[in-house]
Order: sequence, then structure tokens, then C-alpha cells
Amino acid sequence: MNEESLKLSEKLVPSNYIHQGIQAKQARENTIRQLIQHRKLPECGWDDVTVEMFLQDVAVMDSNNFNGNCGVGEREARIYSSLVYKRHFGLGHGIGRSGDITAVQPKAAGSSLLMKLTNSLALDAIKIAGIKSVEGCFVVPMATGMSLSLCMLTLRQKRRSAKYVIWPRIDQKSCFKSIITAGFEPVVIENCLDGDELKTNMSAIKEKIALFGADNILCVMTTTSCFAPRIPDSLEEIGLLCKEYDIPHLVNNAYGLQASKCTHLLQQAARVGRVDLFVQSLDKNFMVPVGGSIIAGFDAGLVEEVGKNYPGRASATPSIDLFITLVSMGTTGYKNLLSERKELCKYLTERLQSCAVLHGERLLQTKHNPISIGMTLSNLDDSIPPTEVGSMLFTRFVSGTRVVAPGKNNTIGGHMFKNFGSHSDVYPFSYLTAAAAIGMTRNDVDLFITRLDKVLTKCKTDRTDRMKTQKIGESESSLEKSKSREVESEAINNSRTGKDV
Repeated sequence: MNEESLKLSEKLVPSNYIHQGIQAKQARENTIRQLIQHRKLPECGWDDVTVEMFLQDVAVMDSNNFNGNCGVGEREARIYSSLVYKRHFGLGHGIGRSGDITAVQPKAAGSSLLMKLTNSLALDAIKIAGIKSVEGCFVVPMATGMSLSLCMLTLRQKRRSAKYVIWPRIDQKSCFKSIITAGFEPVVIENCLDGDELKTNMSAIKEKIALFGADNILCVMTTTSCFAPRIPDSLEEIGLLCKEYDIPHLVNNAYGLQASKCTHLLQQAARVGRVDLFVQSLDKNFMVPVGGSIIAGFDAGLVEEVGKNYPGRASATPSIDLFITLVSMGTTGYKNLLSERKELCKYLTERLQSCAVLHGERLLQTKHNPISIGMTLSNLDDSIPPTEVGSMLFTRFVSGTRVVAPGKNNTIGGHMFKNFGSHSDVYPFSYLTAAAAIGMTRNDVDLFITRLDKVLTKCKTDRTDRMKTQKIGESESSLEKSKSREVESEAINNSRTGKDV
């Protein structure tokens, strides 16, 4: 209600009550004003009433929600289902225009405002996470793999003759397929085994640059967050190498934003060397539904070029989800989540270590991986393949674990990966991994360890029962052989004395 309406309301309700209501409403409006003014996460998270109030105010600024609007175009944000309309708060125009995903739409001032604010909040969140010198970013309604493809297609505009992408191996299909989808040839770099850890093979990268020539290489695509026993790539060394040879450096930071070690690596690589663009998933880092990512970089102009290279308009759903989440978290809530995740990683390591010792296993020593933890599976019954442990955990409602055993090969885009899943042709162990990701709780860890203990105990029991059965069988066989020898001996003795057997 405007000021005039509130004045009229005093004829129906005592003015002191009206003024109290006005003050409460103004407090929420001030909260919204501060967000628009500063374009940063609020210190404390908003309640749902404030979030919905803002979204409703934004929605009425879009033409499809104008009273008396007459839309005669082919795309007028017409929404048939009332449920769909409510799900999207009436925001049906999406984001961007045909020439730029970050452009403002004349028919959708509200959606455009929401998009701009969300991108600003995402930039602030990246800085809070530890990448202080990031210059630009935008939310794109594609998951990490397709976003990496978009980045590569943008880089190609400046490197027309380039056809190769140098890629230190990580056994995750989407990042590899992103190279193929973008029309480039992956140059796979096998990792080096150092103790239990798999780390970047810098000498192999240098050899490939010399072999193919820097001008023929589109970029080096590195990885921060990954499954143990692989550790984050040597971003600083690669950044320096890319700077020396003038080769773009693209970083797959899928769920690395939540880990200070990964954000520190990115910050340092950009400071001493070169990082052009880095991509992170929305669902893995901010606990929203799958379907979006953030493309960011240390050159706002390059980030803008990527946005302009996106063909057509885009869904606003990931932006809406992220906006609601970030203003609900606030700076305090987000920092607490990052801190809790780090502490929970220590707790998961301790509990998994105890479980491993109990069952004759050990943790893989991968201290440079800040999220994923691995445990050997070398003491199972011979009749139980290690991958069966993963299946047994899944049927007990444990999701997210990965069980890898040597010997599985996989062909992707014509390239054959030996021991797929282990990030290496020669990794010697079967193992299980679990990740301490943002949003995980101590209760999740405790339930996981309880159920893992039961699964491993069952595997061990099966092995013990099998060994007992084998020993009983051997004992019975030995007894039968002994009796047979006695009968033969007696028959020989009787024949010597002339007795009839």
C-alpha cells in the first residue's frame, strides 16, 4: 500500500496500530533497499516473508503480470498451469536476450533486476569463499560440463587454429565430454603416483606443448575438486606455464568453491601466473537443484564475451534458486557452512580411520585432497567383488560413495581409459571414497560409518564362514583318506598272512 492508502486505513484501524505496521513493513523494505544498493550478501539471512515480498514486487514489473497487458508476440511468458506459475513466482520471461545472456529485457524489468542482483551476489560469494581478485561472473542455466564447453567455444574465437585441449586426467565423464562436444581433441595427461596420491604430471604437459606447439593448443583444462586418490592439479605451476607460452588456462572448479584449499590455489595461480576462466556448479556448492553453474574469471571483459557467446535467452530458474538461497544464508550463514564443512571433513576422516582399522583396512594418504577421503578394500572375501560394497551400501540408503576396483576399462569419445574411475592406468588398490561436502551433518557421518561397519562385517563374516566350510571340508577329506589308507593297510597285511579279507 502507498502512503495515501495507509492514511485512509487509519479511518478503519487506530492510527497507532497502522504506524506500527508501517514500521515493520519499512524495516523489510530497508533490508531490500540495502541489498539493491550494495549488491552483496546481507550480513544476516532474510526470512521467507521478506524473500517472497521481494520476489512478488519484482514479478509485477514484468509485462506478463501487467494489468490489462496485451501480448501479441510469439513469446509473451504465457504460463498455462497455475502450479507452474506459482513455482516460478510469475517470472516467465527468463534472462538475457538473443545476443547476450546478461542483457536486460525491455519486457522484463523485474526478471532483469533479479538476474543482475544474482550475478552480483554470486560474485560476492566467490570472494567470501577466498577468491578475492575475481572480477566478473554470471549464472548460466547449464551444469558444469556444458558451461566448460561454452568457455572453450569462446576461447576459440581468439585462437582459430587451435585444436587441442591439454587435460590432466580425471575420471569424470562430463569434463572430458565437454572437450569433445566443443569440437576439440583432448590430449590426456596421465597422473603421477606419489605414495597414495595422484598428482599433476608437469613434465608430460611441457612435452605436449613442445610436441603440438602453443598456437595449436586452445587451453589447458585443470581440475581442483576431485575424487581421492587424485588431488587438485598444480594450478600455480600450470598457471606459470600458461603465462609463459600464452596459452589460456581453464579451470574445472566443480565443487571446489566450498574448500578453502581449492579457492587458495585458484587465487594464487591467478596472482603468479594465468587463469582465464573457472567454472563451478550451483548444486554442489550452494545446495540448490541441479541445472546451473557460475562462469567466472579475473578479466571482466572475457567473462562478458562468454555471456555474449551464449545463443539465445535462458531459463531464470537457476538464478531464482541461487538468489533465494544466498539471501536466506546471508554472509554469516554462508561462512558458517564453509567452516562446518571443514570441521566435518576432520570428523569424517577420524571416523573412517577407526572403521578401517577395525576391519583390517587403511585410509589412503591423500592429505592434499580437501574434500574426498579414500579407504582401501583389500580384506574382503574373495567371492565378493569390491564394487559389491557400493551396492550393499546403496541398498542400505547410503548414497554418494564410490567404489573403484582395478581392471575396469571405459571408452569415451573414442578414447579408452584403463582402470576407469581411479584416474590412473596403474593405480594398485581397490578402494572406497566418501566426500565431506557442504551441507553434510555429523549425523550423516555417524549413519554412514554405522552402515559401512555392518557391510564390512558381513563381508568379513562371509569370508570367515567360507574359510570354516573350507577347513571342515579339508578335515573330512583328510579323515576319509586316513580311513582309506587303514583299509588298504589291513588288506595288505591279511593277504600276507593268507587270511581272507
